[in-house]
Amino acid sequence: MTVARPALDPELRELLADMPQMTRLSAEVLAQLRQYPSTPVESLLTHRSVDRREITVPATDGVPIPMSVISPATGDRTTATPCIYWMHGGGMVMGDRFSQIDIPLEWLDEFGAVVVSVDYRLAPEVTGTALVDDCYQGLFWIAEHADELGVDPARIIVAGASAGGGLAAGVTLLARDLGTPAVAAQMLICPMLDHRNTSTSSRQYSGGPGVWTREMNEFGWRAVLGDRGDEDVSPYISPALADDLSGLPTTYIDTGSAEVFRDEDTDYATRIWAAGGQAELHVWAGGFHGFDALYPQAHISATARRTRTDWLARLLHRNQDE
Repeated sequence: MTVARPALDPELRELLADMPQMTRLSAEVLAQLRQYPSTPVESLLTHRSVDRREITVPATDGVPIPMSVISPATGDRTTATPCIYWMHGGGMVMGDRFSQIDIPLEWLDEFGAVVVSVDYRLAPEVTGTALVDDCYQGLFWIAEHADELGVDPARIIVAGASAGGGLAAGVTLLARDLGTPAVAAQMLICPMLDHRNTSTSSRQYSGGPGVWTREMNEFGWRAVLGDRGDEDVSPYISPALADDLSGLPTTYIDTGSAEVFRDEDTDYATRIWAAGGQAELHVWAGGFHGFDALYPQAHISATARRTRTDWLARLLHRNQDE
């Protein structure tokens, strides 16, 4: 029986038709994908006046976690700037700190923000909450070194796409529960929030179309969680499990109508509202998973990216006035 599902945006459908489709992941396929070279960040920085610094922070088990710090090369800094703390996508099994980094670099251009991107360890080599713990250690380092970075500690924005969006949500929950560091806002771009994979949208996009299917999602979560039962899964790694979404910073969530994560993302925003929090939600009609990162030239992608930037502009303007 054919499953009814929202159609792809016509422009995206044409672009996607020219790309080879993969609907499943395996250990062998993942090993092949990991052999592809990293995102060439140098090409993104050549036309920008920036300073780049590579550092490591210790994970809770002492393993060094690489982070890239990219700052506007403004010379004398008399005013502390916002910071975008970026967590990359890749299903928690692939990618690195330069994946999708063109997205936060737009906010460096627009707001003079310092961008810090973390190379958290990947599953299945590490599992459970280790991934979100790695990201939290990076956040803690930023807060501790805010003066050195020229960053306003009251304007640290946690952001990520896909798996990185889920980790950003987990880091924000963890920071709330531990009482530190302060997070001004969270930007969750098509976030991977729920390991249960049982939503209507998850079933609709079994086998595609798009770049992340229900089957691929199952592989990613299995790599992270193994055979854990639901009762043994932490809400810090699967944020949809969190019973309490109160006390979170203002939140931006966007997703596509034609993707696996649509329903878990819209539910997360709804539950933030129900807890008395502030969230802005955008569901882009006909958008598949990660459409704006894969095809930024598409009209819907440009609109989605501009809308995020406009939201950040409003947020940062309010923060300056407070």
